[in-house]
Parts: sequence; structure tokens; C-alpha cells
Amino acid sequence: MLDGWTAYVTGASQGIGRRIAIELAERGASVGVAARSDSIYDTAAEIGDARALAVETDVTEADSIDRSLERTAEEFGGIDCVVNNAGIGGPHKTVEELPLEEWEHTLRVNLTGAFLVCKHALPYLKESDRASLVNISSTAAKDPYPTRSPYSASKAGMIGFARDLAYEWGEHDITVNTICPGAVEGERIERMIEKQAEKRGVSFEEAKRQRITDRLPLDSIVDPCDIGALVAFLASEHARNITAQDINIDSGARQD
Repeated sequence: MLDGWTAYVTGASQGIGRRIAIELAERGASVGVAARSDSIYDTAAEIGDARALAVETDVTEADSIDRSLERTAEEFGGIDCVVNNAGIGGPHKTVEELPLEEWEHTLRVNLTGAFLVCKHALPYLKESDRASLVNISSTAAKDPYPTRSPYSASKAGMIGFARDLAYEWGEHDITVNTICPGAVEGERIERMIEKQAEKRGVSFEEAKRQRITDRLPLDSIVDPCDIGALVAFLASEHARNITAQDINIDSGARQD
């Protein structure tokens, strides 16, 4: 499906990013595994040395991005797909309580980081026969997350940014899309449920039911593998006429 292609995935040291990198590799792509954490080496090892390159990257620093893109392109002969997955959850505070520096830091990592990656990746993507960009946003961009305004704003910004890029980059045969995950299985969602359980004075399972599963018609939290599979599809020839779209993957979560 992606034989001979090269992907560059930010935030690939753990969670969704790691799963995306692995899923792309399983479908034939070589992968530049980019993040600040040393855990990128674990991701690369899981994929295999011949198909993955761990590149230490800080998405808030243009020089760091430049170096890791260049190393990936040199190692595998170009870059065909870029996945902007790097991000942070940001503070849990009302706007009244929120310091400017915490607002700016969240947007710097989540949104400006995506901008910098795109700006510096474009020369490589132009050289590809059919390149793709996939932004990993969140349903928080569309469904209110109280006390999470920097996170929600940054994720909504990723959608608008991707829609504009789809038109800017279309002449180069580059597709640009956004995936908006809802609740995803893993340590992050478990920590959130534990906090909710403690706050409400209920069990973990009750908090999970109240906060998540009661809102899901499919009654199951999203598997990270499903997000990786969707990225692989959007990167492939099968999706060459899909662009400027934002796609929820949230088990049909009810917005209320």
C-alpha cells in the first residue's frame, strides 16, 4: 500500500504518534520517527532499523525541524507524507485563571509547531510524485472542553490551517487532511478518568461510563491502531481525491 514511500511523524515517541509510525511501516513505508523524548528509539526499534530512523526533534525550534527532515530525506531518499501529531494537553484552567504564558506555550507547541513543520517540509513534499500531509487535531476543536481553552483553540486552528494548505498545496498534488480523535485507549485517557472519578467521588468504571461510554453509540473507546490505519489510507493512492477534510474518529461520540 505504501511500499517505497517515506513518512515523517512528529510526536512519535508514544501513544497515538507511535502507533501511527508503526502502522505506516507495517504498510510498507519507511518512517522518520520524530520527537524530543528518547522513547523515539524504542519506537524505531519496534519498527526495525531498516525501516525507521529516530530523529530527535523539538517542533518549537525551526533549526531542529530542519535537521530532522534533512536526515530523514537523506536516509530514505525523500519524504512523501508528513504527520503533525506532536502536541501537549495544556493547562486545566478557566480563562480568568489562565496566565498568558501558558496560553502561548500551548499554542506554540500544538499550532505553531505544526506550521513550522509544514513550512520546512514543503520542499521535500514538492519533490514527491503524490505527497500528503495529515494533521492530528481533536474533537476538542468542535466539542467544548471546559477549562481547556488553549488546547481547544490550538486544535481548531489546526483544522483551519489544514484547509488553507489544501488549496495552497493542491497545485503540487499534495493532499492535506485533518483527523480529529475523540477518547483514545491508553495511559492519557486513563489518567483523565482517574481524575474525574476522584473529583466526582465515584469508581473508575463509573466515571468512564459517565464521561465517555454513555456518549458512544459503539460503546468502545477508539483504538490507536484505527487512527494509524486512517493516516495510512489518507497517505495512500486510494485517497488521492480526498483533501481539505477534517474527519472525526470518536466512535460516534455525542456532543452535549
